[in-house]
Amino acid sequence: MTTSATVGSELLPAVEAAIRAPSIHNTQPWKFALTDNRIDVYADRDRQLRVADPGASALRVSCGAAIFNLRLAMACLGHEPAVVLFPDSREPDLLASITPGRARPPSPVEAALYAAIPRRCSNREPFLDTAVPLDVRAQLRDAAEAEGAWLDLLIGPPALEMAAHLVRAANRRLTQDEAYRAELAAWTRDDATGEGVSPRAGGPPPEPHDFLARRDFGGAALKPGREFERDPLVAVLGSRGDLPPDDLVAGQALQRVLLTATRAGLVTSLISQPIEVPAVREELRVGLRRFGSPKMLLRTGYGVPGAPSRRRPLAAVLVPGARRL
Repeated sequence: MTTSATVGSELLPAVEAAIRAPSIHNTQPWKFALTDNRIDVYADRDRQLRVADPGASALRVSCGAAIFNLRLAMACLGHEPAVVLFPDSREPDLLASITPGRARPPSPVEAALYAAIPRRCSNREPFLDTAVPLDVRAQLRDAAEAEGAWLDLLIGPPALEMAAHLVRAANRRLTQDEAYRAELAAWTRDDATGEGVSPRAGGPPPEPHDFLARRDFGGAALKPGREFERDPLVAVLGSRGDLPPDDLVAGQALQRVLLTATRAGLVTSLISQPIEVPAVREELRVGLRRFGSPKMLLRTGYGVPGAPSRRRPLAAVLVPGARRL
């Protein structure tokens, strides 16, 4: 842990942590610029999903998750992280600047969440039919609220059926679009590429009887005797507004929830189809009786650790130079 002023090279571990964040289809839509005392986070528009995410909301949520990892890493490097969202109105793709503030040790929670970063991955396999304790559920809600977002756990058959119906409806609309199917296929890639979702990490192929409709990443079929859980624990994470800064807030909250779940021994998968269809997203918001905007559905529970998707090397996400002040 450093106690002197942090310099650019010493911030590389923070970027290494940032690229472990989740992103839609593992597109990794971010770039980072390092100076002696700052990390700038940029949107990488070349990696935006033009069909599934035309407004770049999912891109910003993904980058928000990376920002949360940067915050944790900087704290564990021995400094209070100072974050400014959209620091320069002249550069809309400059999403955040993070600088090391006063020297301080990380809190026990920060250290524990940081340690969970390499263990967290999306798990698209069946989970166990083991109930998540009430205190752990409360921890997940508290994690979202600590970042200025909300998390609704869907309890009881009516709430679950509403969510499952909306997931199926959104998935049906999306898969009827040839351009969407082509985009999904383009991001279904071999592990060696370090990007996209591989069949190894993509989980089993969808079946017509699935309670929660799943995307097809070309994974192997389920072995006999293996089924998805009968009573999945599903949650909806949302923001209090629906502007670009709210997406970054939601992404930070999402990552805090995912790392809190990992720390508690849970596995998670993300379900974004209802968020990608505006009419369905609005129906979900109304069904939840929430203001703001739903940003992601999560399925969580106990299960065998999943296969993490690979990441691009640091050299691919670092950009030279720094913005003018």
